[in-house]
Amino acid sequence: MKLALTIAGSDSGGGAGIQADLKTFSAHGVFGMSVITSVTAQNTKAVIGVEDISPEMVYLQMKAVFEDLPPDTVKIGMVSSEAIIKAIAKGLDEFRPEKVVLDPVMISKSGHALLKPDAIDALKKELIIRCLVVTPNILEAQALSGITIKNVDDMKKAAENIMSYGCRAVIVKGGHLEDDAVDVLYDGNEFHELRSEKIPTKNTHGTGCTFSSAIAANLALGHDLLTSFKLAKEYITSAIKHSVNIGGGAGPVHHFFNLYQKAGLNV
Repeated sequence: MKLALTIAGSDSGGGAGIQADLKTFSAHGVFGMSVITSVTAQNTKAVIGVEDISPEMVYLQMKAVFEDLPPDTVKIGMVSSEAIIKAIAKGLDEFRPEKVVLDPVMISKSGHALLKPDAIDALKKELIIRCLVVTPNILEAQALSGITIKNVDDMKKAAENIMSYGCRAVIVKGGHLEDDAVDVLYDGNEFHELRSEKIPTKNTHGTGCTFSSAIAANLALGHDLLTSFKLAKEYITSAIKHSVNIGGGAGPVHHFFNLYQKAGLNV
């Protein structure tokens, strides 16, 4: 059994954050573990409250996992403050995981800021340098790179800029583009583009968390980064196609669509 650790915030609505990450790991046959950085009060419509876990407790959660259940990959999501970022960096330096996927969560689907503005520099200096791959969406890539993104060429320029912070690869997610959903992987040597049709649905809650966790799960299973990128793209596209229409806002993607199909459940 392969193991994957998610370091992220909790979503009380179950569609994003820790909950989405663990569901994605399970859907790939990977055992999931968690370090909770923040607790959010949210549903499909809004984030109505955020409370951070103490940096010491974030570090202790990492210590507990790594000393007994060393993960094959680590996925990092919501890290709202500089102090929490530094606690995670301390843990990464101490326990030395080889494969770290950073999804730089900054704003919720409903528009709530999940990363404090003064923590962006710490994210660049403390975390990106310790990662195999960083997976920002277009809005996050603009904030990290300072480049306005309107097309795929802009995505490539932003990826090169973000790479300068020290990670080994960057994937810029293009779900916010007006046309097809184009994701761009830059590995420092060449670019790889993956395209998929835009699926007409409002139910996309947890898309970014799920995609980055699928990359981490496939890395844990032994695939290289490019293969993990391709498999994660296929997985998230199908999860969006089978998204769950619940709640009054943006419903979640369907993490277990393939298992439901095998069981004969039409959900």
